[in-house]
Amino acid sequence: MDQHMFLPPVRIVDITNNKQEIPPGVSLISAPALWEESQRGDGVVIAILDSGCQVDHPDLCGRIVSGRNFTNDGGVEDYTDQSGHGTHIAGTIAANLNNYGVAGVAPEADLLILKVIGSDGSARIQQVIDAVDYAIAWRNGPQRVRVISMSLGSTHDNADLHEAIKRAVAADIAVICSAGNEGDNCADTIEISYPGAYPETLCVGAIDIDLNMAAFTNTNETVDLVAPGNEILSTWMDGKYAVMSGTSMAVPHVTGAAALIINERERELGRTISVQEIYEQLKKRTESLGYKRTVEGHGVLMLDT
Repeated sequence: MDQHMFLPPVRIVDITNNKQEIPPGVSLISAPALWEESQRGDGVVIAILDSGCQVDHPDLCGRIVSGRNFTNDGGVEDYTDQSGHGTHIAGTIAANLNNYGVAGVAPEADLLILKVIGSDGSARIQQVIDAVDYAIAWRNGPQRVRVISMSLGSTHDNADLHEAIKRAVAADIAVICSAGNEGDNCADTIEISYPGAYPETLCVGAIDIDLNMAAFTNTNETVDLVAPGNEILSTWMDGKYAVMSGTSMAVPHVTGAAALIINERERELGRTISVQEIYEQLKKRTESLGYKRTVEGHGVLMLDT
């Protein structure tokens, strides 16, 4: 299993001398419009199954509640990021509003970092399954995982992985996955990636900031919606920032949005909302871009819709 990572090149960006920037993708999905009523995602725990994270990045300090390493790189407590991919994902989800660097979609959400992608850039199926089960069982007082973010995938179906996804959803955890980067410029082709293709997940394709479909995004009947995934600015290793592209980058926009919706809806309804309600709220808050359903799903995520 690979991580359907960014499409090279990665571009390091120096923004340390600037005031805090709300990245274009975060603005495009209208995340700031929901910050007040959603308490910026405060208290919602999102498990990120990826390459780890730079936990002391200035934009991520205080956002990471715990973590675990499921790879063969170091001990179980060492979930240091060696590729930058996981740190980039984390920043798009929950970079702090701290007058510095960038802001995430849900800047007060809590992150559980589960490292499943090793230094070789791959993730073993059993390690991913173990991380899903760990997320299901994880508790921190009253807190539990509400959302799993998976910017990784394989063209091969795996029954054990599918069962793990089913267990997560049965435990009231939304599972949000990348569609994959094997697309053919939105041609009428079918490219399948798992776990995104499993019906229990929410499958996310990618657009650019001008609302054009990304040439690399997979197209198939399992795509639920699309979000910014081309030239995305976020956090990077060594306290830096970088621009990356891929459906991997679209997933954290939707994952952070899920945290905002959870707080907004539960505050309004006075009860816990289900996984299906989270999915339906995300799909409802979309706008069609005029592409086929196999290309854009329900459309582009717009939280103020």
